[in-house]
Amino acid sequence: MFSFAPVGVIRSCFREKFGVPRQPGLTPAARATLDLLPPYNQPAAARGLEDFSHVWLIFVFHGIPAGRWQPTVRPPRLGGNQRIGVFATRSTFRPNPIGLSAARLERVAIERSGVVLHLSGVDLLDGTPVLDIKPYLPYADSIPAATGGFAADAPAPVLAVDFSPAAAAVCAAWPLGDLRELIAQVLAQDPRPAYQRNNPHSRRYGMKLYQYDVRWEMRGGAAYVTDIASDAPAPPALTPAPEPPRPTDRPGSPRPIDR
Repeated sequence: MFSFAPVGVIRSCFREKFGVPRQPGLTPAARATLDLLPPYNQPAAARGLEDFSHVWLIFVFHGIPAGRWQPTVRPPRLGGNQRIGVFATRSTFRPNPIGLSAARLERVAIERSGVVLHLSGVDLLDGTPVLDIKPYLPYADSIPAATGGFAADAPAPVLAVDFSPAAAAVCAAWPLGDLRELIAQVLAQDPRPAYQRNNPHSRRYGMKLYQYDVRWEMRGGAAYVTDIASDAPAPPALTPAPEPPRPTDRPGSPRPIDR
């Protein structure tokens, strides 16, 4: 029997499972910080990491009930109606709820509390425990001749995204300047479950990004952001800094909103 203690905790723009991209890199505007925990928050432990553009994160699917693994699952990429073995997918319902994600390392910050990694392109829920961090090595981790089974290519954006004037105004006032980009990248992938995508009945959806409750619906085959409500000030921990020069199927459940 093995026992692991997390080395850090993710503070992410994704505050609930619905809307989290199903793979890393699909939403480049998605930002997070990884706050290292004692005794791993020593600057010496991260020395040299700033020389890498990306990192591997080994983490725990903390939002999944224990003991809920399934031998077969229905990947969204197959329309949600075809079952294949859990080990042939990246489903959250695994024998051990462990995930693997590659993220862009924007910078390594040494703060009074310890070490904080600033990340982008993440697919991680806020509060995710991270078990280990490893540098991404292009010569070893990128295999051009590899085949990808049912997910050979990255999914193309499937939805056009538009904003109401009120929603656009909130995005324009966001201090980081990329809230609209983040929302558009998330919704373009159509986070709705496959069984709802052909539903003729109009529904409103809500998802939490940063401190915002983003509400949207389908109009004419496109995602339309109707309003964005805020309940807190912008989190300073997620504020990015200019990048220094460099050498060079976890879907959540949708949250329908009653009209």
